[in-house]
Amino acid sequence: MYKYYKRKTPEPSASTNVANSLNIGEEQIDLENLPADPGLRRKISEYHPNIRDGVRRAYILKGPCQPSKHKFPQRDIGGAKRKFNENWFTEYKDWLEYSIEKDAVFCLCCYLFRLDIGKQGSGESFVGKGFTSWNKQDRLDMHVGGPASAHNLALQKCKDLMNREQHIDVVMHKRSDKAICEYRTRLLASIDCVRFLLCQGLSFRGHDESESSSNKGNFLELLKFLVDHNESIDNVVLQNAPGNLKLIAPNIQNDISNAAAQEVTTIIKDIDGDYFAILIDESRDVSVKEQMVVAVRYVNKKGEIIERLIGIVHRALDSLFTKYNLTISRVRGQGYDGASNMRGEFNGLKTLIVKENSSAFYVHCFAHQLQLTLVAIAKNHDEVASLFYLIGILTGVVGASCKRQDMLREEQAKIIRKAMEDGELVTGRGLNQETNLKKAADTRWQSHFGVLLNLMVLFPSVINVLDAICESGANSEHQIQTKDLLEKLQTFDFIFGVILMKNVLGVTNELSQALQKKDQDIVNAIDLVRISKEKLHIMRNNEWDSLLEERSRSRRKAHSITNLHHYRVEWYYSIIDMQILELNNRFDETNTELLRCMSCLSPSDRFAHFDKDKILRFAKFYPSDFSEAELKALDRQLDNYIIDIRCEDGEFLKLNGISELAQMLVMTKKDIVYKWVYLLVKLSLILPVATATVERAFSEMNIIKNRLRNNIGDQWMNDCLITFIEKDIFKSISNNVIYD
Repeated sequence: MYKYYKRKTPEPSASTNVANSLNIGEEQIDLENLPADPGLRRKISEYHPNIRDGVRRAYILKGPCQPSKHKFPQRDIGGAKRKFNENWFTEYKDWLEYSIEKDAVFCLCCYLFRLDIGKQGSGESFVGKGFTSWNKQDRLDMHVGGPASAHNLALQKCKDLMNREQHIDVVMHKRSDKAICEYRTRLLASIDCVRFLLCQGLSFRGHDESESSSNKGNFLELLKFLVDHNESIDNVVLQNAPGNLKLIAPNIQNDISNAAAQEVTTIIKDIDGDYFAILIDESRDVSVKEQMVVAVRYVNKKGEIIERLIGIVHRALDSLFTKYNLTISRVRGQGYDGASNMRGEFNGLKTLIVKENSSAFYVHCFAHQLQLTLVAIAKNHDEVASLFYLIGILTGVVGASCKRQDMLREEQAKIIRKAMEDGELVTGRGLNQETNLKKAADTRWQSHFGVLLNLMVLFPSVINVLDAICESGANSEHQIQTKDLLEKLQTFDFIFGVILMKNVLGVTNELSQALQKKDQDIVNAIDLVRISKEKLHIMRNNEWDSLLEERSRSRRKAHSITNLHHYRVEWYYSIIDMQILELNNRFDETNTELLRCMSCLSPSDRFAHFDKDKILRFAKFYPSDFSEAELKALDRQLDNYIIDIRCEDGEFLKLNGISELAQMLVMTKKDIVYKWVYLLVKLSLILPVATATVERAFSEMNIIKNRLRNNIGDQWMNDCLITFIEKDIFKSISNNVIYD
């Protein structure tokens, strides 16, 4: 902690000479040749704040300017010739000084420490203009004044400045080793408690933190538990600590949390002025306050893709950039979820950034596009919309009360036990876990697919619960509603629709999971989209019969098929075609030419997609990074690059993605040899794929700032969220770092 008390300039003792000169920026002060005549001096306020004490000390060591052998001139004052009385040098030897230039006297103490505002004693007489009334010695005594006068306060400051023993760094060093050790123990104990609470997302404070309270809050209760179970700190912390040095106050907790958050976010120093992309989203917290989550995506020194949360702010992106020394000019990608306030055509954040930096390409969040595809199907196809509407009613009926949910669990447990007894189910760790029905939501990724899977697992139990509700409903209205629902669930249309949508959404579910990986690169994501489209085409052309076989294995019999054309063409083909069409439309929203050129860098299939002309076109998308001369250098470099990496014995031929290519280039030091190629690889990796990082931050914000903690401040919430979300980094930071 001593580093916080180090002064920016050397601190010589009173018995030693000051340094010959002080340098601040371009200003150099020669302390040995400072003007001695008080009438020729600069004001102390005109010196740089970092060197004022050095200048003051130099003048104090020189002492007041008292030219006793000078021939003092006479002047006419009150009709008589008068001059300065040199006996005053003896009477006011500590502060009085004479200016030969102005034939006036000044006060050295007030010159050094007089306040810039207000008046003291004789005002400017003894500091700026000088005192010249040689016939009024009483004015000198009036200037000195009483013990609390401005002059005496300035004189005391001069003494304090030269008293080395009072300086804070000396006081800290003079503290006993025992006191320092005890202080360290108390602070580390508080840091341990704060660390645990931050990692768990728990609250710190209680409503009553007094000694007699039985519920002091998590921090104090945890600290007391730590003291009770650790004899080494029992005699130092809490009751045995000094009353004003327990280090348990709320502001201490805030400071520790802030220090921890700062250490977590210093990890983005890896950017080191390099290119990066920003991922941003906005949402309201529990107190209905708009919060903006900001994350950065960049390639570190090892060639790895990194996504890091840097802050949760209330519309202060510019201040956040300034805090972390980031600039818009280094942004090479933008990732949002498509909200109107983020990517508006005229004044949205996307447009504002692009106006300042045309190379900051916008990519609509792939995972959101995929979710929009699923929602579009649910809204545009009548049978699918009806299917999910019916499932929504079902989840409402079955989950309407705790009693019905318990009935569902009991029915499912009976079915599982019977299946185990019959040998139809395999037992083991992690198998046959308890499941329940959740409502599908457009804003929750993969929720539709999860609901269908759970419904297929719980279907027999759901039917039994609905039968029980029909027999023992609260009233006839509930019984009729449940009976109608029971009939619809057992129709061929419903069962066919559930199985069909489960298969269709299952194709894109793998894509949705892959898109949410932090290290996913955009070229590989485009390949995954292409693979999903191909799977849907295969499903459309070859899997109709297998779908019917899966339907025939249903435990409940439904009505027979009456119209093959209706189910095969109007359901099966129509839904799959809509899915393929939506995928084509949604994922064509990004810059197609940019992605097409970027894909030529992919190492898949032994660099089969390599195309020199397209790679050069890709470089032209970034005119600020590739000049005409650098494009020519890239042209020549690409020839050597492709021959080198296609070497039969090389490890590059085993790579499958651009992210693996970047890491291999760094590992083999070829990022230095082919620096322009590596720059293009980095630019392709920087483009964001999905905003999963910021979406997770919003989910966890509800843990930190909940209904019972809705008054938590912005800075406090930011510190708690950063350490909670980036807990893997936080755990790697030692207590000593936070202590310092």
